[in-house]
Amino acid sequence: MKRYLTVVGTTGVLLAAAGCGSSEKPSTMPDMPHPASSSTGTQVMVTFAKDKAAFNYDKKLVPDGARALVAEYIQDNSTTITLSVHGLLPNRAYGAHAHAKPCGPVGDDAGAHFQHMPDPVKPSVNPAFANAQNEIWLDFTTDAQGNATVTRTVEWKFTDARAGSVVIHADPTQTAPGKAGTAGARAACVSASL
Repeated sequence: MKRYLTVVGTTGVLLAAAGCGSSEKPSTMPDMPHPASSSTGTQVMVTFAKDKAAFNYDKKLVPDGARALVAEYIQDNSTTITLSVHGLLPNRAYGAHAHAKPCGPVGDDAGAHFQHMPDPVKPSVNPAFANAQNEIWLDFTTDAQGNATVTRTVEWKFTDARAGSVVIHADPTQTAPGKAGTAGARAACVSASL
């Protein structure tokens, strides 16, 4: 796992080569957003089945050797999270969300979705709480090479309560009452203290 705390006062995010110290060419990871000079954030880059911070529970959907990058940018009163994945199944939709706890050997180890305003009812499937403004939803569809990048901004910052991971789910996120926030089985997880 490669982890970076970025206090950016330069021209952009310092992912000094996309492999961040590996022998891979920089072109293997897409350009990351360039936050403004007053932003701070965290970045975690992992390879599934190699890094301790990454678990792929469904190796068909997230094969060994697939890679992910989770980046957080905090500015003023908002938080922007970017998820970039490489080597997943091509042309396929996945759900993804920030979860409350770090990853573990079992998908449930990551806990529930992180919610800015917690739902008093668990599990949370009420659209008043399980929604893209109160949680961080990062659904994506891979391209023909199995790659995708998604960025979401929420109009709040993490406080004492923080997310511990980003979980990739087998299906896109549902929004209907009684199913809001559900997205199928947990296919993979990246520990990232956001």
